[in-house]
Amino acid sequence: MIVTEVNRLFGLKYPIIQGGMAWISDGKLAAAVSNAGGLGVISAINEGPEALRREIETCRSLLRDGRLPFAVNIMLMSPLAAAAADIVVEMKVPVVITGAGLPTPYMKKWLAASIQVVPVAPSTGVAKMAARLGACAVVAEGGESGGHVGDLTTMVLTPQVADAVSIPVIAAGGIADGRGVAAALLLGAAGVQCGTCFLPAKECGVHANYKRKILEAKDIDTIVTGKRLGHPVRSLKNAFSRQFADMEYDAAVSDRQIEAFGSGALRRAALDGDVQNGSVMAGQCAAMLHEEKTAEQIIADMFREAQDALSAADRFLSKEEPHA
Repeated sequence: MIVTEVNRLFGLKYPIIQGGMAWISDGKLAAAVSNAGGLGVISAINEGPEALRREIETCRSLLRDGRLPFAVNIMLMSPLAAAAADIVVEMKVPVVITGAGLPTPYMKKWLAASIQVVPVAPSTGVAKMAARLGACAVVAEGGESGGHVGDLTTMVLTPQVADAVSIPVIAAGGIADGRGVAAALLLGAAGVQCGTCFLPAKECGVHANYKRKILEAKDIDTIVTGKRLGHPVRSLKNAFSRQFADMEYDAAVSDRQIEAFGSGALRRAALDGDVQNGSVMAGQCAAMLHEEKTAEQIIADMFREAQDALSAADRFLSKEEPHA
């Protein structure tokens, strides 16, 4: 059994957090992950405040034990962020995970409501500021992840954030099996956050075409677009992402035209199943996923592999004195 500060902080069997994927991470998936011993997460940035309330209620209704924790992910750059910030207080959500900035405007009321706040940090500077604001932990997210990404890789970012803050660090980006979990722990993390590996989960309601695209992915099948706009996104290569990339390199195309072209692209893929003209957001680890499993199977397999990897690590240690 792997036990870290993250298990104790949130009351988890396994130190794993499910990523908050817009249009994908709903109450059903969150409940499945929490029931399996991880921290399930609901994305707040889907269809608005009433939809968020329904997903929170759905999650609670599906939990095996009402005391099991779950979280809501709030993308702070979204126009729906302020409404979501109030709903999590109103509905007594135990944990909030934030992305795309610092949750400075909301921290006072969240902490007053005894909500545990976990910001996502793409750099040590953001991690330090999050800790000063009163965050209970921070997610060090590398550019291997799907969706909105930073420049630093998980392997480089995680140990630097672990050295920079005294609160628990949760590694994210490129982690899809037990080897990734073991590596994250050895880099100084106390847990992991995984999004892409839950896309093929049986409880995940993403369109079947999206799941199939993930399971068929190869190691070089992701692309990052949006750097010109200041918010890069990693997704699988398809007609949409290739055209998006071409538009970014075309000086005759305005930023407004590019924004308009990308509007609604994730929803087209995730809900409508248009995996050619929509954005199939996924991390570089998509190629490591080969079958549909339950959330419970995904987590149990991952941590069994991690425990085996950590137990076998001493094979690299020689008992002989090094030669001069």
